[in-house]
Amino acid sequence: MEDLLRPIYQERAGNASTLGIVIIEKTKPNSPITDNFDVILLIIVDEAESKWQEKHYEFDGKIAAMHTVTEELLMEWIDTSGYRKAVEWIIDGKVIFDRNEYLSQLKDQLRNFPHEKRDLRKAMEFGKLVKSYSEVKDLYTSEQYKDAFSRMVHSLHYLARLAVIEKGYHPEVTLWNQVRQIDPEVFKLYDELIQSDEAISKRLQLMIIASDFVISTRAEVSAKHLLSIMETKEDSWSYGELKQNGKVSPYQLDLTAMLSYLTEKGILIAERIQTKGARVYQRKYRINDE
Repeated sequence: MEDLLRPIYQERAGNASTLGIVIIEKTKPNSPITDNFDVILLIIVDEAESKWQEKHYEFDGKIAAMHTVTEELLMEWIDTSGYRKAVEWIIDGKVIFDRNEYLSQLKDQLRNFPHEKRDLRKAMEFGKLVKSYSEVKDLYTSEQYKDAFSRMVHSLHYLARLAVIEKGYHPEVTLWNQVRQIDPEVFKLYDELIQSDEAISKRLQLMIIASDFVISTRAEVSAKHLLSIMETKEDSWSYGELKQNGKVSPYQLDLTAMLSYLTEKGILIAERIQTKGARVYQRKYRINDE
């Protein structure tokens, strides 16, 4: 298969802007990692008119997809989990062209998963988790059990991704198989929600209690990225100041939920600042050092 595609990728390898080329072949009938293509070609370039181009090919009854991606976009995907399959392509794919050991170094970086990048990813997943979990409790209280069940599945998905990142791994497409081996406690929560014979309302009630404990014990570590930013000044932070901080931008849509949850758990303290309006205060946040 690689021989048939060689004329296609050799042309790209001869381009000075090409940093590396990886090939990933389908190994089973249903292959989410390759989008059910028989083969994926990932070509990484340092610059291009379009950040991401995709072309499809057919040969000998097989189909292939070629993705040409700029290094800038690829790193954004890696840092924010914007396109998870790309990480697996790089880690598990076969390198067929590597300029100046670019891919070799990138593979090592992905396997090592530096702590600063890990902290960012944890904050992103934690923000999604607490926002989704808040929606679960609201829906449960409103007796919208089916919607609450759906949101709980999403919440556990975020929790699972968080658990994987905590252990120093990148979440894979086959997430729950990964979690089964890495964090049995989180896998058990998911298994009990899905497999239990209890009524949906009862399952949700038990899951909310269990999840609240699991999330709260992870909160401070998961929010380390945000807390580290808040430690950079002695004064309290307004919501606007935090939102405008460029380092927060990857999870700014979930920032309100994070601040609310961390305040509820006593990790942050909300201070009231007098405004010009009578009995109207601005709410600012600081880390609870007590």
